[in-house]
Amino acid sequence: MEKKILLSADTPCDIGAELKERYQVSLYPLHILLGGQQYTDGQDIRPEDLYRAWYDRRELPKTAAINPEEYAAYFRPFVEQGYEVLHISLGSGLSSSFQNASIAASSLEGVHVVDSRNLSTGFGHVVCEAGERIRAGMPVEQIVSELETLIPCVHASFVLDTLEFLHASGRCSSLAHISANLLNLKPGIEVQVAEGGRMSVGKKYVGKLPRVLKKYVADQIADRDDLLLDRVFVTHSGMDLAFVEEIRDLVLSLQPFREAFITQASCTISAHCGPNTLGVLFITKPK
Repeated sequence: MEKKILLSADTPCDIGAELKERYQVSLYPLHILLGGQQYTDGQDIRPEDLYRAWYDRRELPKTAAINPEEYAAYFRPFVEQGYEVLHISLGSGLSSSFQNASIAASSLEGVHVVDSRNLSTGFGHVVCEAGERIRAGMPVEQIVSELETLIPCVHASFVLDTLEFLHASGRCSSLAHISANLLNLKPGIEVQVAEGGRMSVGKKYVGKLPRVLKKYVADQIADRDDLLLDRVFVTHSGMDLAFVEEIRDLVLSLQPFREAFITQASCTISAHCGPNTLGVLFITKPK
C-alpha cells in the first residue's frame, strides 16, 4: 500500500486560504528580520508593517531562509506519521530554501523536495499542480517528474510602482532608480525560470499605474493561444481591492480562464517589491 502524500511548501507561494484548504497544503513560513528582531512571515508581521518601517524610519526588512535543522524538525513528524512528504521550495536563484530543504530531506526517508524556480504565485502554480496530481492518486515519483516538465512553462512577472525597495535592498542600480523616478517609469519585472527564479527588468511602462497595469495585462495574455486555462493568479503586494478586482475582470475578458484567484504577496515577496506591485501569473502549454 502506497503511503499518503503530504503536500508542503514555503510561505512565499502566496496561494491564499482557499487553495491551501483545497489541496491541504502545509505551509512553512520564512523568517523576516526587521529592527533587530526576527519575525515569522504571515504570523506576527504583515507587509503593511514592512512598508511603515521603511517610510517612517527608513528601516529595510531582510528575509532569511529556513536552515536545514529547522526543515528537518518540520519534516520529521510527518515522516513519523507515515507520510511521503512533497515539499515545493522558493526558487533556488532567490533563496537557499531549496538547498537547505534538500539537505534536511537527505537525512530522512520519504521527503521529496522540488525547486519551483519561481516566486510568489508562479511558485504557487507549481504547488497547485502538485495538489491536483495528489488528488488524482498519482505516485510521488511521477508527480515530481511531471512538475519538472511543467516548471519551465510557468510565467511570472510583475509591474512595480516604486523601485525604492529593490534599490534599497541592493537589487537595482542607483541610476535605474533615479531614472525611473524622473521619468515616471513603471518597470516590468520578469522571473527567469532558467536561472532558478532570478528577476530581470522587462518592459518599461510610462504613465500612471492604473493605465500601465491594464496595458501590462494585455501585453501578457491578449491574443495568446498557448495558455493553459485551468487557473490564473492576480497577485498584489497591497493595493485597493476594487482596482485589483477590475484587473481580474480584465484578465477574464481577454482569456477564458476557468479560475482566477486574487492573492496578496507574503512579506518575503513584499519586502523586495514594495507596495502597489501587481502581477498576472499563468502557465503555458508544454512544447
